[in-house]
Amino acid sequence: MISEAAKVPETAPESPVIGRARSILLKRLSDLVCLPDSRISPVERHMVGDLLMDMLREAEPELRARCARRVASLGDVPPLLLRMLAADEFDIAAPVLESSLAISDVDLVHAATNGGLKHRILIARRKHVSELVVEKLTSYAEAEVAKELLRNPGANLSNRSLEALVELTRAHTSLCGLLLSRPELRPSQGLTLFWWANEEDRKRIFLRFCVDRVLMQESAADVFEMVAAENWQDPLARKAIQFIERRQRNRAALAKSPYSSLEDAVDAAMVKMDVAVSEEISYLSGIKPITGARILADQGGEPIAVLCKATGLKREYLGKMWAAMGRCRIENLNNDAGFERVLYTFDTLSSNKAQTVLRYWNWALSSSLSSDLRRRIREGDMGEAYNLSAPDRAASLVFGTRG
Repeated sequence: MISEAAKVPETAPESPVIGRARSILLKRLSDLVCLPDSRISPVERHMVGDLLMDMLREAEPELRARCARRVASLGDVPPLLLRMLAADEFDIAAPVLESSLAISDVDLVHAATNGGLKHRILIARRKHVSELVVEKLTSYAEAEVAKELLRNPGANLSNRSLEALVELTRAHTSLCGLLLSRPELRPSQGLTLFWWANEEDRKRIFLRFCVDRVLMQESAADVFEMVAAENWQDPLARKAIQFIERRQRNRAALAKSPYSSLEDAVDAAMVKMDVAVSEEISYLSGIKPITGARILADQGGEPIAVLCKATGLKREYLGKMWAAMGRCRIENLNNDAGFERVLYTFDTLSSNKAQTVLRYWNWALSSSLSSDLRRRIREGDMGEAYNLSAPDRAASLVFGTRG
């Protein structure tokens, strides 16, 4: 006989619904975490948070997303819970990244590091983004993230972030306009990104960063004679004075030149613009040949207008320079759109302001361009941008290949 215990029931009992208890428990724990301070102590809230977080690690995405939506609006949430949810899959992390006021900058940095591009875009859109978080976001050199940061008035841009953004504009020139709208941008950065900015952005750069240096000249008026009395032997004082002084043309270079004047050198360039002539034009203009070469190579043409205005060359010689550079024939100047753009810059800049720009370029591009720096630029070995001086940084961006 078959014992009672061995009998198989005609109808098998229903299997329990696996996961129902988990779902309810997660909801209950979420409820506890969301209780106001008057209902739960900080210690118990954090204990509940630890337990909830431990369960969520293995829970289905739907349950994690439900929890993220609930805690995103709370002011007091266990930090580790927020940290985990903020770095989760994007659809789960989104509510926390968008609206949580309780999440710390450190946890936002963690989310930016461990999340993806969508995470970083959402962080960049937050109402307030600290310098710490912005520095992390800009370190990825992502144009989409940069665009959101630059459009966000609540994003605090440190100098380190600005340097990263200036470098990014080389490959993504559409960002130049957005970067120029930021009040934090410094003259050194604006006059560096000038070299790859479009026509309208170049106008904005001149309007914003061209100053006449009157206060600097007045402050250093008595120092000029001191430096001259020391026979210009102090390199630091010499560089600074060369930036501040009013006289642009180099009299010492004129004494050694085969040309009787800067105008004479431009006339020679009309016959044949070669390396020797272009170097003489640079020396007579008070700039280094490497700066002059960069000016002559610029496709937009505004830099040659700056050079001519700063050195006191008349409109006639601006046209001769344009023709000598091979941009158009001298008889076609009145019908050349490129020369019209150059002429606009020449007419709208004062001599003193043009000198400010020309002297900055010369100082930034050549004052520290040693053989070692040239090698590092060539090899792309410039290190961290924030460790570089302004001239080193400008030279590495203008002459380097980093995008």
